[in-house]
Amino acid sequence: MRTIVNRHPAALPTSSLIEQFFGDPFLGDVGARLGIAPTAETVPLALDLSETDTHVIVRASLPGFKKEDVDISVHEGVLTINATTNQTVEEQNEKFYRRERRTGTFTRRVLLPETVQAEGVQADLREGVLTLRFAKTQEAQPCKISLS
Repeated sequence: MRTIVNRHPAALPTSSLIEQFFGDPFLGDVGARLGIAPTAETVPLALDLSETDTHVIVRASLPGFKKEDVDISVHEGVLTINATTNQTVEEQNEKFYRRERRTGTFTRRVLLPETVQAEGVQADLREGVLTLRFAKTQEAQPCKISLS
């Protein structure tokens, strides 16, 4: 399974648009009641992108993932986060009323600002949150100018 982000809505198939609409968290479980549950393709990895004077910071929600389940890369200014999970527990004699936990590979791509250095990234995964700290280039950092 793959998550494709930043695609123009007109380029998505109609069924995918409908799944996205009914999978919207503001609509509650309307989609589930109609038999249209969100899939891994329509539920991207949530992330925040922020900056300080010296760093660009990416925080991604990866609850339940271990370090060995996550692959991170930067190529031509695009950050790619791949997270793989497998549910290997099959419960016998159970009837599911709702089954939303997904298995497979979840991917999120985001364009980084041109002001970041791809080398020397600080990466940490704690309590379900992946934090990446990219140093800004020297030119992008603010400087203080003194009056003489």
